[in-house]
Amino acid sequence: MIAHLRGTLVEKGLERVVVDVGGVGYLVAVSMQTLAELPAVGSEVTLKTYLQVREDAHLLFGFASEAERRAFELCVSVSGIGPKLALAMLSALRPEALAEAVMGGDVAKLSRTPGIGRKTAERVVVELRDKFEKLGLKPAAGTAPLAPRPTGTAAAVASALVNLGYRAVEAERAAVEATKRGEGAPLEQLVKEALRALTG
Repeated sequence: MIAHLRGTLVEKGLERVVVDVGGVGYLVAVSMQTLAELPAVGSEVTLKTYLQVREDAHLLFGFASEAERRAFELCVSVSGIGPKLALAMLSALRPEALAEAVMGGDVAKLSRTPGIGRKTAERVVVELRDKFEKLGLKPAAGTAPLAPRPTGTAAAVASALVNLGYRAVEAERAAVEATKRGEGAPLEQLVKEALRALTG
C-alpha cells in the first residue's frame, strides 16, 4: 500500500496530477478541493494516497489532508460508491461539509453530486453517520442530527430498509422501534417487523 507521495509536482490537470518521486512520475487522481490547495507546478508536494488495485490497473488517488483521505475511505465502504464517485463527492464538499451533510441527514445536498441519486444518498446517511462522528469530523454548530440514532442491529435494519427504497428518516425510526419491540430477534424478523410498521 502506498500511504503517501512526496516529490515534485510536474503536471496539474482538472482531475489528476503527476508527482515526480526520484525520477518516477506517479499519476494521481485528485479532488477539486485538493487541486485548489496544491502549489504551482515545479514545487515540492506531499499527498496522502489511496491505492486501488484492479486486474487491469493500479490507480492512485491523492489527498491534501488525512481528513480527506479518511472521508474518502468511508465513502468507498458504501455499496454502490467506487473511488471515482467518492472523489466526486469530495470535489463537491470538503470533508467537514460532507460530515455535516451526512450527520444532518441532508440527502438533497449529497444528491447534488453527479452520479449520487437519492437512494444512494440515503444509504450514505444511514451507513456513515456514526462513522463520521467517530472520525472526529463534526458538523457546523447548529446542525441538528437525525434522532434517534440507530446503532448495531437497528442500524443494520435501517440500512436494509434504505436499500428497499425507504427514506433514511423513516427507515431509522422504524428500525429503532422494531428493535426495541423485538429485542434479541433475528435480523430478518426485525426487518419484516419494521416493514409492517412502514406499510401499516
